[in-house]
Amino acid sequence: MELDGMQVGVLAGEGVEDLEFWVTVMRLREAGARVTSIGLAPGTVHGKNGLAVGVDVAVGDVDAAALDGLVVPGGWMPDKLRRSPAILDLVRAVHAAGRPIGIICHGGLIGISAGIVAGGRATGSLGIRDDLVNAGATWVDEPAFRDGSLVWGRVVEDIPAFCRELVTALAASRGA
Repeated sequence: MELDGMQVGVLAGEGVEDLEFWVTVMRLREAGARVTSIGLAPGTVHGKNGLAVGVDVAVGDVDAAALDGLVVPGGWMPDKLRRSPAILDLVRAVHAAGRPIGIICHGGLIGISAGIVAGGRATGSLGIRDDLVNAGATWVDEPAFRDGSLVWGRVVEDIPAFCRELVTALAASRGA
């Protein structure tokens, strides 16, 4: 499988968009990745539509250097997690190392707060278009694409295209 042996973190918190979290996790596992959910504290949180999500590890216990990639799902979670300096530090560290970061829907709010979107192309929910533009990104209305190490997805309906781009980016980054 194309991601055998790779370690990918997925941010998880109250109000995460259930499908953006679970479908992406399942696709990464299907490709052979070891997936760890990362949040403010270990335990159970609930998605925007009520599904339970187990948080495997607290962000303060994550070694960014051990991650081959990171995923930032949307929902209401990004607006909450963007307030955590430890979450922003993790995103910055993974980005600085040039490893892929998948960002979908409202996940761009965390990218904005981490300061990693300026100068690049970005997409997401129309609800954050102005936020991305004001942060210095160029808005692109496409289902999914890569811009450097960032993999962007627009909304729930675009999860298949987002997952294809994400798996391709992770596989291409192997050994880079």
